[in-house]
Amino acid sequence: MLTDNGFTDGLADISLDDDLAGLDRLEAPVEPRTPLPRRVWSNLWPKLAAIGLVLLVWQTAIWLHWRETYQLPPPSAVGRRLLDDLGTAALWRAVEATMRRAVVGFAVAIVIGAVIGLAVSVSRQVRIAIGSLITGLQTMPSIAWFPLAILLFGLDDSAIYFVVVLGAAPSIANGVIAGVDSTPPLLRRVGRSMGASSFGLQRDFIVPAAMPSVVAGLKQGWAFAWRSLMAGELLVVIPGTQTIGTRLQFARELSDPEGLMATMVVILVIGILVDSLVFGRLEQHVLRKRGLGAHREETGSRLVRRRELVGASVRA
Repeated sequence: MLTDNGFTDGLADISLDDDLAGLDRLEAPVEPRTPLPRRVWSNLWPKLAAIGLVLLVWQTAIWLHWRETYQLPPPSAVGRRLLDDLGTAALWRAVEATMRRAVVGFAVAIVIGAVIGLAVSVSRQVRIAIGSLITGLQTMPSIAWFPLAILLFGLDDSAIYFVVVLGAAPSIANGVIAGVDSTPPLLRRVGRSMGASSFGLQRDFIVPAAMPSVVAGLKQGWAFAWRSLMAGELLVVIPGTQTIGTRLQFARELSDPEGLMATMVVILVIGILVDSLVFGRLEQHVLRKRGLGAHREETGSRLVRRRELVGASVRA
């Protein structure tokens, strides 16, 4: 019990893992927490400004008659078409089908990429055998795989999944390899000195330390998976299946520029939402647990409490 500083036995109930999420955070300045509306606005206005700039450039091209309106429709026409499409069940069925393919393909890619990445990281022979091959596969354009995929699987979902996995898995594997390779040797020695087995060393020390690079690999893998999926849905059109890619293809064939641009906006928005709501939050969580990143806002009282807790623990 630390009575010198007014601490009681209740401190024993405080998890150091929660209160000391990265000792580097103790160096963060003590600042009052920013109100929620201000934080929302600070994150929102740069995105709104970027969207406004794109719309301005687009509308300027219309004013200058850079292309005819049947080739490049104005933003207002595309906006009206997008609102109309959002009110139809066909668009949402297409989004559901496309996202189902994306989630399944990306999940398989995570498993394969993680297994290959760990195997390369722990085995010198495996690294020599396939280390360069992984990078070579990552650099191949996804569209180059579709002739082989169609030959192997025909016009079926399996062909699309095949290309999605090949597009995403190498990036995920490289993220795991980079994270493990960048783990400080001191951390390995600490694990061994604590009696950790080879499996325990990987599970409790190496993999947690590699998570920032792993998350970066996941983000890049998702980008490759999403691009591969869109290319696949344009090339592999399955009768009776409505997807975002088929809507894009049909809009082009029917000379429907408003529908084509509206579908492209949907593709862009989905990519932004997945990056912001899934990978952005995951990255912030991983970095915050290590006291890294730009998101260090906390209440001043909590930061002071952490410093007092560490000081008291050291004196004890």
